[in-house]
Amino acid sequence: MLEDCKSAQERWGGVHRLIDRWLGERRTLLAHFDELKAACDADLDEITKPRIDAFSELLMDYISAGHFEIYPQLKAEAEAFEDGGALELADRLLERLEMSTELVLAFDEDYATPVRCQHYLTRLPAWLDRLSKGLGERFSLEDRLIARLHAAHAPEVRASSGA
Repeated sequence: MLEDCKSAQERWGGVHRLIDRWLGERRTLLAHFDELKAACDADLDEITKPRIDAFSELLMDYISAGHFEIYPQLKAEAEAFEDGGALELADRLLERLEMSTELVLAFDEDYATPVRCQHYLTRLPAWLDRLSKGLGERFSLEDRLIARLHAAHAPEVRASSGA
């Protein structure tokens, strides 16, 4: 029985570290977003393809980590705790996350090549405004996922609730 507790603690502690790392990536992404937005506001013609590529790569990495690492781990945790309500919520929220995923993919496609980047450069400020709204909603949904599918099962939460 102690071995089960130890492995469960290691497993969900690992999920916690994974989430912490991912949220750190979110902060890095937001810092690059702010820098790109400021550069657009200062002089759009000075924005280079490598600068857009660096931002887009961070954006795609963040989205991919969510879809292929974080969300499956959160669902597995809810399944392990037999938390049907959390799983239902996850399905609803993950469906809503698809809208911002599609937005990110469209942005990446618009700026994928030097020719496309040059062609769409004047649209970059509008794109950043759209991404700001879409990512804001995405982060809110992700925070709800983390709160319901992970934080609700954290040992200190269960202990304080008498579970």
